[in-house]
Amino acid sequence: MSLSKTSLLRKTLTGSTLALSLLAASVQAQTINLSYNGAPDADKNAVHVFASNLKTLVEEKTDGELELKLYPNSMLGEEQERMEQVISAPNLNIASFAGMAPIVPEVYVSATPFMFDGFDEARRFFDEGQYWQQVQQLFSERTNGAEILAVVEEGGFLAFTNDKRPITSPDDFEGLRFRAMDPSQVALYEAFGASGTPIPWTEVYMALRTGVADGQMNPPMYILLGSLQEVQKYLTLANIQYSDQFLVANGQLLESLSDEERTALLEAVQEANAQARQDNQNQVESRIASLEEQGMQVIRPSEADLEAFRSKGQPAYLEWLKSQDIAPELIDTAMKDAGLSS
Repeated sequence: MSLSKTSLLRKTLTGSTLALSLLAASVQAQTINLSYNGAPDADKNAVHVFASNLKTLVEEKTDGELELKLYPNSMLGEEQERMEQVISAPNLNIASFAGMAPIVPEVYVSATPFMFDGFDEARRFFDEGQYWQQVQQLFSERTNGAEILAVVEEGGFLAFTNDKRPITSPDDFEGLRFRAMDPSQVALYEAFGASGTPIPWTEVYMALRTGVADGQMNPPMYILLGSLQEVQKYLTLANIQYSDQFLVANGQLLESLSDEERTALLEAVQEANAQARQDNQNQVESRIASLEEQGMQVIRPSEADLEAFRSKGQPAYLEWLKSQDIAPELIDTAMKDAGLSS
């Protein structure tokens, strides 16, 4: 082979290599940020379990074309800041009621106290109910097409804690000060004769330690996650509310995905949620036992006590809902979905 032909071959190979490199660079994986509350601890944070499972499944189902980057511990901001981000940028966010309610106060209806007897009823309410489908539609209309993709369990049902006295009936709340996640919890505390002050999750431990609040309510998982057993003595398992958060996706992000990518994402969400639900339910009793071993006094109200909580708290909460300009028809639909009305 002549020198000129050898040089030409080398140039051709070099050009081909460069072209392939540029092509590979052009099809690099798309990275999607996923933000949420709580530490990246699978033993203590059910939301992190869901996020981790989702990351693995999305990347597997898209052969690495979509990658999720996890931002736990509110690294990208508190609730409303993260919600603003997911509405305006191609991200995912797992929001609590504090992030959702400013956009869809209708979500408060799903937090009606003592609405569900257990996990099966709560899951059916969100997975199959007409009320939740309407809330999803309202949210999308108000956020330029963002979508609620999943209701994510965060550790079971809410329990009351405090450091003043055992709570076995509504009367025991009198005069106590409670941390509230949002205005709906303030309304519930006031129905029981206590006061409530909204405090961000990241400030709860210090608020309880310094006496800004006497108590709070969260599922056992979050009590462990926040080490609240260090500053709270009494745990009342009243099964107040189903503890959940909401996976939200930016509308433009969803539109930008191919049909195959969108299908893979939605399948991954469904599978990750099923895995996290099972993991969460399996750990409820062990988490309660752990809190008891660490010194908390666990109170398990009798059926009569629970009925006293329900009969006082639920009507007061429903009255509060009516004051929030939520369509009565939507409240009625939710009650029907939950089996609380004919």
